[in-house]
Amino acid sequence: MEPLQELSHGQRQRLAFIDFCLQYFGQISRQDLIGKFATGLAAATRDFALYRELAPSNMKLVHPSRHYQRLPTFNALFHHDAEVVLGGLARGFGDGLSQPLIPSQVCVDAVKLIHPDTEVIAALMRAIQQGEVLTVDYVSTSSGESHRQIVPHALVNNGQRWHVRAFDRQSQQFTDFVVTRIKTVTTYEDVAKPAEQPAADSAWATNIELILIPHPGLTHPEAIMLDYRMQDGELHLSTNAALAGYLLRGWSVDCSSKHQISSGVCQLALKNLEVLATIEHLAIVPGAGH
Repeated sequence: MEPLQELSHGQRQRLAFIDFCLQYFGQISRQDLIGKFATGLAAATRDFALYRELAPSNMKLVHPSRHYQRLPTFNALFHHDAEVVLGGLARGFGDGLSQPLIPSQVCVDAVKLIHPDTEVIAALMRAIQQGEVLTVDYVSTSSGESHRQIVPHALVNNGQRWHVRAFDRQSQQFTDFVVTRIKTVTTYEDVAKPAEQPAADSAWATNIELILIPHPGLTHPEAIMLDYRMQDGELHLSTNAALAGYLLRGWSVDCSSKHQISSGVCQLALKNLEVLATIEHLAIVPGAGH
């Protein structure tokens, strides 16, 4: 039996949490472990000692901060499934044992065709947590492969795939990169400038309201009102200018001036069309500009 399998489930949970924090945040302290599992200082010390015994090249103790930091020689002790990790990061990570769930036979989710690489996700998360600049080899559908320096600050799921929101030094603006199109990612030894930091991302910081209504072409709009729990025939959604385009596309919202897209294609329509002037990614919004 492998050494990890000989441990109790509680021990494996705590070691997996250490492993996860090092991989995705780049550091962890005893207080992080104590706070997560309500364990004592002596028990936390034993857990870190055991982790170092099992993975001696994964971390080092930085004495001034009393944090354990991830080493470049890090090799994950546990397998962290990318889809589970991303869901956990979005909702708040659990016990660290991020293994694929056994699918239910009576409650079936839609098939996912795009699966991000765990190592890429981990590198992006560490950079976000620590404010690092990254060098990436990125492949675009329009311009092919390029070598870029980016300053990431958020991971975003647009309903189909994961993007990283980042300042792109090549275009000198904040934009979104599809995570699965990143071929390589390494840390670039530089400090992010004020104009490259999250506070400078105006589209991300701009909150907007979308008012959605049943598509005017529907014969029975009440069905859509029930689907979305609309009040007085409207659904009010709060989002930001950087994400609104994804939401409108993902839910096939007719944003044309006279809601002229067939109701067979769009079951929702945007009521407050004036908000389109404030959002990013207008090219992907159904009917925008028509």
